[in-house]
Amino acid sequence: MMKAYVVESILGILALDEQGAILAVKRFDGEAPEIAEKLAELERGRIIDELTSLINELKGKGFTEIVVEDEELGRNLAAWDKTLHIQVKPGNNVVLLFRSKIDNYLSKIGVTEEKYRDLFHQIALELTKMKVREAAEKRDLFIAQAISAMDEVTKTINLFASRVREWYGLHFPEMDDIVRDHKDYVRLVYEIGERSNYTKENLKDYDLSEEVLTKLVNAAKTSMGANITEFDLQAMKNLAKITLDLYDLRTSLQEYIDEAMKEVAPNIRGLVGPLLGARLIALAGGLSKLAILPASTIQVLGAEKALFRALRTGGKPPKHGVIFQHPEIHRAPRWQRGKIARALAAKLAIAARIDAFTGEYKAEELKEELEKRIKEIKTLYAKPPVRKTPPSKPKRRKKKRKKGRR
Repeated sequence: MMKAYVVESILGILALDEQGAILAVKRFDGEAPEIAEKLAELERGRIIDELTSLINELKGKGFTEIVVEDEELGRNLAAWDKTLHIQVKPGNNVVLLFRSKIDNYLSKIGVTEEKYRDLFHQIALELTKMKVREAAEKRDLFIAQAISAMDEVTKTINLFASRVREWYGLHFPEMDDIVRDHKDYVRLVYEIGERSNYTKENLKDYDLSEEVLTKLVNAAKTSMGANITEFDLQAMKNLAKITLDLYDLRTSLQEYIDEAMKEVAPNIRGLVGPLLGARLIALAGGLSKLAILPASTIQVLGAEKALFRALRTGGKPPKHGVIFQHPEIHRAPRWQRGKIARALAAKLAIAARIDAFTGEYKAEELKEELEKRIKEIKTLYAKPPVRKTPPSKPKRRKKKRKKGRR
């Protein structure tokens, strides 16, 4: 059985025998961007025209055994031509010989060393640009940016709403205790304005309970706040309007994340919801990175400071990170949370791998298995564990001092 080793190069695809001698060469045509695209296709394991031409030439010479370096390429070649015997040997001796003695091969291929180095530089730049572009085009990174933006918008909303409360509280301080929701408070400041406008007629279209509405109307009549000018009120209204716009922006970001998660990570979304799933992807640095993390690491994502502090001081490590936001964990009793977090992290690891590598939808099965396990935990550990008290040390008897002679 005659054997040929297939070697990829920026110049083209070569076939070498076991001693490293050239059997056949198929040069790449075109400029650096076109050559870079062909090399990228080979890296993905796809069969390009130059490769098929080379193998057909080898078959014509009687070669039936082909050795390649890439496993995916070998699998595709075996499916393309079932008469060939394909072997996959990454970093084999023939390929290593070619790469270490490339200067000796250039003259045989008909390329000068100067031209080779210039082409090598151009193609390296093109491949780098291509890979950076591919990384940036991954939708999971867009989701990571969106969840980070949403968190920042939420912080800004809380900051602005607190400022509106303090500012407007100079005019109507009693309203701070009556209206607890930030959005309702800011909306009232923007749309109602001066406290004299707080009447049942003006407040009837707002989603307020009868009790709150009555308290507001009565408090506005007897308020001890300072009087306010239209000039001052307009400045408050401007800040309130920006805050309301931020609420709308946060809602639109939530909708965007939900839709994007349906496409990028449907199993993670189905298991823990779009926002928590997006937060996990952002913390891991992408879906593919999340997919290769062990369940134990997923369990403590977001609690890195506590984990490293525990490692440094010898204290207890955290039982959960950002997955504490899942209702099954934060609603559970303290002694059950670690076990539920471990079960959830195990299912998340499976869901991430399915989303990253296969794309099948198995969220319902994973969720059912998780609920079953949580039910078991709640049954087995219904009561808190009994804490072991360290054994008390026996009291030492004090020796009586003998009275000395005077």
